[in-house]
Order: sequence, then structure tokens, then C-alpha cells
Amino acid sequence: MTLRQAPLTAKVDERWWAPALLAAAAVGWWWSIHSTQRMTRPMGDAMHMGVAAMSFTAFLLGWVAMMGAMMLPAILPVVRLYARAAQRGTVAPLAMFLAGYGLVWSAVGVPAYFAWRALEGQLEDASPTAGRIAGTVLIAAAAYQLSPLKSMCLRHCRSPLAFFLHHGTQLDRPFGAARAGAHHGLYCLGCCWMLMAVLVAFGTMQLWWMAALAGLILLEKATPVGERAAVLAAVGFAVLGVLLLAHPSTISHLI
Repeated sequence: MTLRQAPLTAKVDERWWAPALLAAAAVGWWWSIHSTQRMTRPMGDAMHMGVAAMSFTAFLLGWVAMMGAMMLPAILPVVRLYARAAQRGTVAPLAMFLAGYGLVWSAVGVPAYFAWRALEGQLEDASPTAGRIAGTVLIAAAAYQLSPLKSMCLRHCRSPLAFFLHHGTQLDRPFGAARAGAHHGLYCLGCCWMLMAVLVAFGTMQLWWMAALAGLILLEKATPVGERAAVLAAVGFAVLGVLLLAHPSTISHLI
């Protein structure tokens, strides 16, 4: 695939895809807000298996909506390049690329659900144990923000043209496009998985944590200050993590 300047018709298509993705992100935010009370409601010990299964389904729906809300604005650059190529007919439809990307983040919802269930009671009581867990996760996230793996994944996410040059020979077939989307999703996961762990540690559907982390993801991936934002976030995580380990009850003010 040759990524040359797109013709006028591709530019029209590009103007359509950006609002569409932002609209999907807005729907994700709406669904996340709508689901907050239902997703954080305590579950009784006597709940039967059918209701528990419904809870798992509801969590995954909420997780997919939340990932759409948080991730879609940050992947606009790579989607823009793909949409240009799709308009020229040199690659499979954009939907296949997005399906592969979405599959990765949907799969992450499964371990996130079990982590959420394990922490649910502790978080609702704002227990010291929850504070210590959150503090430990924050310090781990601070360390990961400064790790070579994070840096490598962030460079990949910030360089969509290099991604397409690497995958250009595979994108003309639907399976190749979906596989490329999943590959990009894995790099995105490598960049952001500890941020998602922070979100789970503070209750998953805490909207202000969602907004703060979504803003950080956008800064890291789509702005010139992305690498500095990652470092500043590491400092903030470390300070807050130490505070929670020293004073676990502080978590009651953060959830």
C-alpha cells in the first residue's frame, strides 16, 4: 500500500470518519454514565448463577462502551490514514480494521471483570485494604510509565505511518486488515494496560477517573507533548501511590 496524498474524495471521507468516531466515543460516555449505578451496585451472596451471568454480560457491555469512550479519540490519526487508503480502494473496508482493534480491548474486559468483582466489596467500604491495593497499583503504573516497553508501544501508537508501511502488504484482504487492527490494538494495550489497571483499582466505572485517564491517553498518543505527559503521569501516580500506602483511608476521598 502506498500512502500518497489522498484525492479530494478521500478528504471528504476523512471528514466523515472523524466525527463518526467522536460520536461513537460520545455514545460510550453516555452509556458509561448511564451504567455507573448499575455496574457498581453490590451483589448479594444469594444471587443465583443466571443473575451473575447477566452481570458479566452487563460489565462487558459497559467495558466496551468505556473503551470506546476513552480510546477512539486517541486513535483518530491511524484511522484517518486507513480511511484515506480505503477510499482509494487499496485496502479492505475500515470496519475490518476497527473490528480487529475492538476485539483486543473487548477481550481485556474478561480479566477486568474478575478483578472488579474481587475488589468490589473493598471499594464500596473504602477499606484500608482497598487503599493499599490501589496504592500498589499506582506505584506499579508509575514504574511502567517509565519502562522501555511503554516507550516502545507509545512510539508505535504515535507513528501511524510507520505502522501502515509495516502492514501495507496485508491490508487488501479483510482478514489481513482485521489482523493489522488487532496488532495495533495490542500495541495500544501495551501502552495503556496499566492505566486500565488503575481504573479497575478505583472502581472501574468512576467517571472522573475515566475522564482523567482518557485525557492522559489522548495527550500521550496524539499531541506533541505525549512523552512528557507520560513522565509527568508517572510522577503523579508515584506520589499518590505512596500517599495511599502510608494513609490507606485516603481512598475514601478518591472513589
